[in-house]
Amino acid sequence: MEKFFLLGISVLVFLPLFHGGITMAAGTLDGSEEWGYVQVRPKAHMFWWLYRSPYRIEDPFKPWPIILWLQGGPGASGVGIGNFQEVGPLGTDLKPRNSTWLRKADLLFVDNPVGTGFSFVEDEKVVVKTDEEAAIDLTTLLKELFNKNESLQKRPLYIVAESYGGKYAVTLGLSALRAIKSGELKLKLGGVALGDSWISPEDFVFSWGPLLKDVSRLDNNGMEKSNSLAQLIKQQLTDGHYEDATNSWIDLENVISANSNSVDFYNFLLDSGMDPVSMIATELSKEIAMKRYSRYLDFIRSSPGGDVDLGSLMNGVIRKKLKIIPDNVKWGGQSGLVFSGLVGDFMKPRINEVDELLANGVNVTVYNGQLDLICATKGTEAWVKKLKYSLSLSLSLHFSLSSPNHRIIPGIYGESTVPVDQPCVALKMVGAITESPVASS
Repeated sequence: MEKFFLLGISVLVFLPLFHGGITMAAGTLDGSEEWGYVQVRPKAHMFWWLYRSPYRIEDPFKPWPIILWLQGGPGASGVGIGNFQEVGPLGTDLKPRNSTWLRKADLLFVDNPVGTGFSFVEDEKVVVKTDEEAAIDLTTLLKELFNKNESLQKRPLYIVAESYGGKYAVTLGLSALRAIKSGELKLKLGGVALGDSWISPEDFVFSWGPLLKDVSRLDNNGMEKSNSLAQLIKQQLTDGHYEDATNSWIDLENVISANSNSVDFYNFLLDSGMDPVSMIATELSKEIAMKRYSRYLDFIRSSPGGDVDLGSLMNGVIRKKLKIIPDNVKWGGQSGLVFSGLVGDFMKPRINEVDELLANGVNVTVYNGQLDLICATKGTEAWVKKLKYSLSLSLSLHFSLSSPNHRIIPGIYGESTVPVDQPCVALKMVGAITESPVASS
């Protein structure tokens, strides 16, 4: 495990891109890590970090997989949060994580969309406005990383997403498929996994009132207020008024908080003030509501190594290690800009995209933490039932298969961040999803 500790020596490479910009790449001397920037569009720079697993097994029948981790938000950093707080090799205290997903696959973290984490834009006007635009940027990144690397091309890539990252995952899956079929991208897409994913906002907001009433967090009056706002959101979505729906979603969160003694949106058994995982108190402004997911993850304390402030780590020792972060770029400094850019797309559903992936034979897995409210299991069950494919749901930890390329795993006991709350279960699950040669270990 020693090779996971930070190394002080990096090798930097500068290569021209087809956009006429510069891609910067660096890595550790032993080749176990690489990272860099790709200019995905003029004035738009995306940061990535690839870890090669020390547990890799060569199996002619099961190629070693690569996992692309997509964080939610929008505006939450995969390079920071997914890496150091969830599934990467080290915790925020820089000690080895026993449950790292490197035990099953190589890991590719990205700060997506541009403006997230260490990714940045030189002009606020170039932040993405839609999930499709984010997918195109990610596809450009994959072209740059995979098209020139035959070793990567031979191994399946699995896109694993959390929360809003699920919308990125399905749009990226389709964008990558089109690029693969046209010969523009040399990549083998292994599948897509959606964890507590914001695929159908309408179904989730309709689940909140009944779920909280069932667990005695809302009374009848509170549930009626919740359901009334959910109906308003449904109408706004039907009319195509997506920004209005986002504003109504914020209003609904205010109503839920006021009538439930400030329930924790990532663990409905808790009040927001009971657990330092949640730093949201009873007063909710529009800005706080928008950043709830990012703020929740930034202050995780339950994960191994979670006692160190992530922002200080990323802007301190990690920045020094990477060496290529521009002086004027602060980790997370443009995250609010990212959310504002996507405000018109935030409430749009992506159920049709899931159906299209299935129709194209892509392996799709859906899993959910039972205690999550914002992307509640009830809501996940509702949107899954809207798929054209006939699927069955299982509330156990076993795969329920009713289609050769689909799995539903909605019953994992935990909060919104399953890899944090159930690290061993999540590790076993991802080994099975990726068909890792060490899946059974």
